[in-house]
Amino acid sequence: MTILKTLPLILLFPAALLAGAEPKEVLLWPNGAPGSEGKPGREVVQIAGNGERNVWNIHNPSITPFIPSKDKATGTAVIIAPGGGHRLLCVDHEGYNAALWLSERGIAAFVLKNRLARETNSTYKIDVEALADTQRAIRLVRQRANEWNVNPKRVGVMGFSAGGELAALVSSKFDAGNESAPDVVDRQSCKPDFQALVYPGRSSDIRPTTNSPPVFLACGYNDRPDISRGLAEVYLRFKEAGVPADLHIYSTAGHGFGVRSNTKGAVAGWLARFEDWLGDRGFLNRPDASQSGP
Repeated sequence: MTILKTLPLILLFPAALLAGAEPKEVLLWPNGAPGSEGKPGREVVQIAGNGERNVWNIHNPSITPFIPSKDKATGTAVIIAPGGGHRLLCVDHEGYNAALWLSERGIAAFVLKNRLARETNSTYKIDVEALADTQRAIRLVRQRANEWNVNPKRVGVMGFSAGGELAALVSSKFDAGNESAPDVVDRQSCKPDFQALVYPGRSSDIRPTTNSPPVFLACGYNDRPDISRGLAEVYLRFKEAGVPADLHIYSTAGHGFGVRSNTKGAVAGWLARFEDWLGDRGFLNRPDASQSGP
């Protein structure tokens, strides 16, 4: 990858994310992603003034696994889609930080690097390549569930901002897999067992059905109206569809709070509320990975 800025990297969770200690990425398509043939260039990583990384120019989509120790593992897994307006990925405060927090509490987490539809000169589309990357991530985690000590019936998705748009999209556009597919990954379902939409983009497009996965919703009161008001309307749509939903709107927060160690106030605890919600839904029981879900 190419580093644009060489500012000192201030890691918010230094114990696990020291250079060389970050988990190794797993390519979604080891032989190349469909639709990315002939795309040039390596990933670009920019280090912002606060030490957080932004990534773009992604042509080989991947997941980075954060796997809990076996003595902590609940069997539940979350694919995390960072935000960034489909122009870049905010991989630290909307990716690795959340993944580390979850893995320390027994929840396997996989940070998605998807192709970006709105970066300069991109030929990708949100509902084509970016959606395919998200679907493939879910299938891959299920296909390798035994290796990662995951229950394949406890695989959910979490998305922030533009990543929340992807999480909502894959929670409405899914299939059961193709049992006769030559690629074993494609034989797996890509339907999430649950979804967490954190200040998601395009909330007006979120239209749940009775078949939608249960949802955890979170945003800030001071976010733009289509999110702060829109997510309340989304909650009502889930309610009308009969889909279990939790809604958390934090009065002092705006857009992009993510997961940072220096966040103050009630919003700093939103991820703990997500953990509570998983427990309420039965996802934090510790069955054998071969057993059925909650």
